[in-house]
Amino acid sequence: MNHPCTARAVRPLALAGALAATFALTACGGSGTTGGNGEPTGPPRPGGILRYGLSLAPTCSDPAQSATNQTIYVTRQIVDSLVDQDPESGALKPWLADTWTVSSDARSFTFHLKDGITFSDGTPLTADSVRKNFDSIVALGGAKAPLAASYLAGYTGSTVVDSRTVRVDFAAPNAQFLQATSTPQLGIQSDATVAKPADDRCLGANIGSGPFTYAAWKQNASATLTKRAGYAWGSAVFATEGEAYLDKIVFTVVPESGVRTGSLASGQLDAISDALPQDVSQIEAGGGRVQFTANPGVPFGLQVNVTRGPLRDPAVRAALLPALDRKELVDTVLGPQFKPATSVLAAKTPGYVDLSARVKYDPDAAKKLLDQAGWVPGADGIRVKDGQRLAAGVIFAPVFAGNQAILELTQQQLKAVGFDLRLEPLSVAESNVRQNNKDFDFDYYNSTRADGDILRTTFAVDQRNLNARGPAEPLDSLLSQQLSATDPAARARIIGDAQSAVLDQGLWIPTIELSQAIGVGKGVAGVKFEASARLQFHDTWLQR
Repeated sequence: MNHPCTARAVRPLALAGALAATFALTACGGSGTTGGNGEPTGPPRPGGILRYGLSLAPTCSDPAQSATNQTIYVTRQIVDSLVDQDPESGALKPWLADTWTVSSDARSFTFHLKDGITFSDGTPLTADSVRKNFDSIVALGGAKAPLAASYLAGYTGSTVVDSRTVRVDFAAPNAQFLQATSTPQLGIQSDATVAKPADDRCLGANIGSGPFTYAAWKQNASATLTKRAGYAWGSAVFATEGEAYLDKIVFTVVPESGVRTGSLASGQLDAISDALPQDVSQIEAGGGRVQFTANPGVPFGLQVNVTRGPLRDPAVRAALLPALDRKELVDTVLGPQFKPATSVLAAKTPGYVDLSARVKYDPDAAKKLLDQAGWVPGADGIRVKDGQRLAAGVIFAPVFAGNQAILELTQQQLKAVGFDLRLEPLSVAESNVRQNNKDFDFDYYNSTRADGDILRTTFAVDQRNLNARGPAEPLDSLLSQQLSATDPAARARIIGDAQSAVLDQGLWIPTIELSQAIGVGKGVAGVKFEASARLQFHDTWLQR
């Protein structure tokens, strides 16, 4: 379906950076395909090389250690998962496993694998391969594989029932685990790969059972994938069975938005990441289109280190929620395919509850909260209490093109209520170090997953706990209880209560919901988003 682009009039603001000045000139709304001549039709054609422009360098070739969207776009293609998740319905479908059962207490998960699956080195994928994969992720730990390790919290081991049947056991209920097995972080790799040390697993020699294999890997520069011959065990979500159509996918890193767009329009690239609204007309002029989808999970926001400076004051954290005009962030910096965040989960996430009445712009309410807490405006407008300025820094990495401009406008909005926000841009590597050391006041990021358990992995005191907080009720109980709830409706209610509890404690200040916008050239068909808004290229084909 095609959606025409429309110009948007926005209120000008003196934002630093060229991006903010041009980001909202034009935009396309809705979900699906926008502009151009639309997607090629007719029977898919095998063959050809897809040239893809990433906006950020992949950080590690190991799916278990993948974190950024740009990295996962690459790593997702080389591994299959035990199950897959339908991006439309959210239902779990067969992939490596054709059937599975879950114990009534959600502590044991038994998977029966399809027959005849092999890794790209020719070795068979067996129940013992699954066991070795999960054991290796636990060994990698939260520092190297934070998402994968969190999905396996409480893991007590896997039992090989027979060559094609494996039972995965947990010490406590873990209702989220079945959906977690659909993620690339729990994708299954060969016995030889998972036996390697963590750093060696990042060098591009990973062996999976997926529709593509690594042909080349140049850190911070490029990655080349080739089609897996004989692939015959694809996901039930795939549109077609058998091998992928593309012969190769060549990923190159093109950080400058204008260069990516120009390369797509001129035919030097076939598809690109992070197509910005102002680039749509140029993409369309070259016969291309923009495809986008909203990300599930935790939307972009400020995670608060509750041990730092004025952020130790609950009244300050409470005042930050009404101080932000999220609609202005979207209208000024982004476009209508983006939405203001209205909760601690994005609207597309199972278990999402609309808390827009609490995440509501009301600067007078913010000022009143700060007044009552004794934070008095100083001569420069920034509030002071007991000789301490109401100031804090925010670290962020360029994982999304709009981050700098969004935070510049956030800085202006907070200054209007007397809060001084300092921006601290970092590389992804620098950001990871600061996160692991909890060396920040605010950390600005988002996290994508199509399951409400992402609240536990983001906020639980026994997980990564970037809030640096101690135990607190009812939040910790709620995050644990949802793991025991095997009834979807009951689990959704608990996850809804947990969203409110996160706001009650001032642990997350939501800003905007992320959407993935992909520029696709003419002659490219079947580029698809999977349930967590990452790309899947099995069904992609080229019309030359």
